[in-house]
Amino acid sequence: MDIDTITKPHERLAEILAGEMASVNDLIRTRMASEHAPRIPEVTAHLVEAGGKRLRPMLTLAAARLFDYAGDHHVRLAATVEFIHTATLLHDDVVDESAQRRGRPTANLLWDNKSSVLVGDYLFSRSFQLMVETGSLRVLDILANASATIAEGEVLQMTAATDLATDEGIYLQVVRGKTAALFSAATEVGGVIADASEAQVQALFAYGDALGIAFQIADDLLDYQGDSKATGKNVGDDFRERKLTLPVIKAVAQATSEERAFWQRTIEKGRQQEGDLDHALGLMAKYGTLEATRRDALDWAAKAKSALDVLPDHEIRSLLRDLADYVVSRLN
Repeated sequence: MDIDTITKPHERLAEILAGEMASVNDLIRTRMASEHAPRIPEVTAHLVEAGGKRLRPMLTLAAARLFDYAGDHHVRLAATVEFIHTATLLHDDVVDESAQRRGRPTANLLWDNKSSVLVGDYLFSRSFQLMVETGSLRVLDILANASATIAEGEVLQMTAATDLATDEGIYLQVVRGKTAALFSAATEVGGVIADASEAQVQALFAYGDALGIAFQIADDLLDYQGDSKATGKNVGDDFRERKLTLPVIKAVAQATSEERAFWQRTIEKGRQQEGDLDHALGLMAKYGTLEATRRDALDWAAKAKSALDVLPDHEIRSLLRDLADYVVSRLN
């Protein structure tokens, strides 16, 4: 593939980092093997080989490349990040009772819930083995904290998703857990392992945090106004699954008592009927919550870009800036 013909920033990153990503993929295949439990590589390979952008491990490699890191610990850390991500996907699909992931049947559907949970546990354990091999307590601290934040965010989402008392602050806490924590850890550890300055490491953290938040807000907005062929989701899936995402939270905050009763019936109690989605969309249009959500996503993307200002002038920095624009370009 000619890099000059690639326009999407994650594809350009993948091309630039191709050699290191090949090493990451080799390490993933080696470490997901199991001498005694063949079910482990079967389940893991189903998800790992399913494709996806591998954005999180690429962010770790990119952060290290920014500082011309010459070792190989960034490869271990990128594999660690991908293992943590894959473990959370396996667990999420069980919790959400999902039947599809990236257009393919989920592992829990092909095998069973027990296999998905236990293999997810195995991958978490493998991830900790990999991060310990770097010999960096700072890296271990960052990734261990991220793992705890992810689990905390999932539990918070479970209790907050159908509670109309959930406000934008709680939503942001959930998003930081389920999405942004691993983005920010991925960029931060890349800088740490490459001996970046403290200010630069903090900038990498801030970039990953804001990028992850922009990414998730955009995803939640597209559920109500996206192209189902492009997103792989039907419009209104979050509404039907009674998920309180930002467009609805903004509408509930401004609702009359009659409108609040509608949200209580459809989201809190789950008593949905024909025409409810259209009514929900009408209420969002009334209060302009889709446009307000779009502005929030763009603001977080702008924060991600501004965080990069203290980092070295480098092709990678330009691509990270473009990546922040790209995650919200779907909203245009």
